[in-house]
Formats: sequence, C-alpha cells, structure tokens
Amino acid sequence: MARLSDLPPALARHIAGLPCPTFDTTPRADGPPLSERRVALVTTAGLMRRGDRPFGPGSGDYRVIPGDTAGGDLVMTHISVNYDRTGFQQDLNVVLPLDRLNEMAADGEIGSVAAFHYSVMGATDPEAMRADAADIVGLLKADNVDAVVLAPV
Repeated sequence: MARLSDLPPALARHIAGLPCPTFDTTPRADGPPLSERRVALVTTAGLMRRGDRPFGPGSGDYRVIPGDTAGGDLVMTHISVNYDRTGFQQDLNVVLPLDRLNEMAADGEIGSVAAFHYSVMGATDPEAMRADAADIVGLLKADNVDAVVLAPV
C-alpha cells in the first residue's frame, strides 16, 4: 500500500480530501463460538471468474466466487495503476484466503466454510455499493453464514 507522502502531490491531495462515511450501526453480531460458525470471505480485490463481466471504474457491484473455484480460474480486474498485483500472482490467499479458511475448518477452528464468497472493487464509493451490499447480505444469510472475513486489498 502506498503512503500519501509517496504519491504525486495532486493525487495525495485528492485522496486526503475524500469524505469518509460514518455508519450508525455496529458491524458485529453475537453468535455461536467460532468453532461453530460458518464463515465466508469478502474481498475488495476485484476478483472474478474467467468469463465473468470485468469490473469497471467505480463499479459498485460484486462477483460471486463459488468455494470450489480453482485459483487459476480467478482473474483480478482491479484497474488502478497504483495497485500492485504481485501478491495475488504469487499466492491467491493474499487477497482471498480460501485455503487458510479451509484449513481452519479442517482443524475445527471454525465450523464450516461457506459455499460462496464475494468480490467487490476496492476504492469504490461506499454509497455506490449500498444496494449490492444488501444483496450480498441476503446471499450470505441464505448460505447460513454467521461470520465474514473481509479481505481489504
């Protein structure tokens, strides 16, 4: 991740001036112990399965990633020139730690891994994501997910 001081001055001023939304709710819910929870991943890496529609600039929508998708079938469509894809190219788990989650389930640290996971485009205005975020919540509930790991990229 780049520091503001490392960016060109105009870009640093632009980023520093972006509004930071506040939310009235607390993103936490009581529930069963971790060893009984069904866990899903949500990544901001702009991942999609080969053949899916690529993310566009400022895209507020999402892509569904089935839990059995092979890493080689995922493509990163994050489009910022400031974005370093090296970690993703070396190890998918940097942006979508699905292997680690499956290991945790196998070891009994979590109850189970969700059938589906979700990817959004990072650096998107949260207001542009509001409707699709509600859709993702509905899909997570339908999959009986009671814990989500957000993998911000």
